[in-house]
Amino acid sequence: MDPEAINPGNWHELAPPSLTHEQKHWLLRPGALTAGLRQLGHVDLTVVSEYTDGLSAREAWMVRRPPGSAMHIREIKMAINGVDSVVARSFTPRNASFSWWRGMRALNRRPLADMLYHNPQITRSRFFVCRLRPSQPLYGAVKRALVTPTPTAHELFARCSVFWRHGYPLLVAECFLPGFWPLTAGRPK
Repeated sequence: MDPEAINPGNWHELAPPSLTHEQKHWLLRPGALTAGLRQLGHVDLTVVSEYTDGLSAREAWMVRRPPGSAMHIREIKMAINGVDSVVARSFTPRNASFSWWRGMRALNRRPLADMLYHNPQITRSRFFVCRLRPSQPLYGAVKRALVTPTPTAHELFARCSVFWRHGYPLLVAECFLPGFWPLTAGRPK
């Protein structure tokens, strides 16, 4: 079977060898990303948008749902000390956003980590990483989140994983913006 048919979003289980040690560290860092970002400085979270939309074919394989399924989507931007650093796109089936993942609708300016890491019923998949492509929904979220000119897709590295609770997925995809990497230079891991 064609790998692009299974994984049409350019996501890979292994970080490309061309990435720096620092990039690999952040792309594969376990635990809550927000906690790591807070070690770099003050984190300000802005909700860019929350809406319902059909599941894209590029993301359907990750959450084991058919393309077009109704999803509740949340897009946010995090700045560290005023520097735009991460854009995230999270989604769950719309019906799950009223049941098992209803907390997602009430987060406002709080990170998803506030509801993900304290419940033993929740499991997390392995990470997938990629260099973004213009056709990926996460790149669309980056364009909506930034007031400044949007970096080209190939400049952006992202990671995603799926949290599962009672068979219902919550996908979290996080894109590291170019301004993020200078903040990590020389910082201990």
